[in-house]
Formats: sequence, structure tokens, C-alpha cells
Amino acid sequence: MSFVLTTDRLSLTELDSKDAAFIFDLFNDEDCIRFIGDRGIKTGSDASEYLQTRLIDSYQKNGFGLYKATLKTDDEPMGICGLVKRDEHNPPDIGFAFLPQFRSGGYCTEAAQAILNWARDQRISDEILAYTNPDNFASIRVLEKIGLLKQTITKLPGQDFESLILSIRFK
Repeated sequence: MSFVLTTDRLSLTELDSKDAAFIFDLFNDEDCIRFIGDRGIKTGSDASEYLQTRLIDSYQKNGFGLYKATLKTDDEPMGICGLVKRDEHNPPDIGFAFLPQFRSGGYCTEAAQAILNWARDQRISDEILAYTNPDNFASIRVLEKIGLLKQTITKLPGQDFESLILSIRFK
């Protein structure tokens, strides 16, 4: 059975091959490029490949990934939210990105809290990290609202910019 997580207003479900146009739009949003980075998604084919190899494949490989957020009353994709496993040595990190028209409505916080609760309940890890651009005040606000605490600023391997690391430990 596919992953389905619901909140008062949202459904979080696995992405599938039909979501390529949404992924194209999301990862070409200027704020997404500024704060998350340019993923090189310049064509529909690029979006399809990124969707399959970086997003969908994670469900099988890691048992979790980034999920499509929609309103319960609508199938229109609003954004993505979920967990990313960057490497074998670090805990998973929570990530999210929403299309501009769905920002500032509390959707991201609602989705991120649901993912964090699910990760705790499923015992995915004793700790969840988050990496964000230190200038991404909106994301930092969401992460702090759901209980993550600022740890340090560092450059991650393969990146030429700094990331703020936040974390939460489950008891």
C-alpha cells in the first residue's frame, strides 16, 4: 500500500510519474533555486528523471522520502514534504518546498509537523536533522515551530554555500 498521511487539511502521498510537470514548476521557482539550489531541471525529461531517481526511488531504498502535499479536498499538488537520507552516517533530514501560491497559509508547518510525528511514531530515527540556507527565515521559522533547534552553520560536501543545521532528538 502506498504511503498516505493526513492532517486536518492535507494529504501527503507518494509522488508518481504523473507529477513531472509539478516537479518542474516547483524546482524552477526562484525561491526554490535560491534556497534549495538549482537541480538542473530544465526540461520535462529532466523533471521526469529527477522525480524517478531522486524522489520516487527513495521510497524503496530508504522506506521514506519526500511526499506530495495536497489539500484533502483537491488533488492539485501544493508542495513536497518528507524525509531525505543523504548518507549512511547521518540521521535523515526533514525537507519541504511549496509553490508560491501555497506559502504563508500554514500548510508547510502542518505538513512538516505531521512528518515529524510520523517519523517519531515509526521510530525512523532517534534524531531528525534539517539543513537550510541561513537566510531562509521562513523555513527556519517552520523548523523551530515544530521543535527543531539551531545547531551550527557548515558547508555540506559538494556544496559551495553554507547551510544551517537544525535538529530534534526524540526521547
